Amino acid sequence: MTSIAITKMSSKGQVVIPSKMRKYFKEGEELVIIENGKQLIMKKAKDFSKNLKEDLEFARRTEEAWKRYDRGEFVEMDFDEFLKEVKKW
Repeated sequence: MTSIAITKMSSKGQVVIPSKMRKYFKEGEELVIIENGKQLIMKKAKDFSKNLKEDLEFARRTEEAWKRYDRGEFVEMDFDEFLKEVKKW
């Protein structure tokens, strides 16, 4: 399942990995950052070649979803309504 968190970049360009996501990384581990338009994809360097095609496709779909959101094509609903819709799937 995909996790989402918000973080900030410092004036020195440092980005904090949110604590709930740090369990996937070790201190000193090398990371690869891929720029795809306005998106960044971060992967462990040792896993770089694994699933790269899928990562780029995920980035493309995410970018398209943001464009649809900006155009107002999303439907807003409260939590209970959302759960009812999910149960229909």
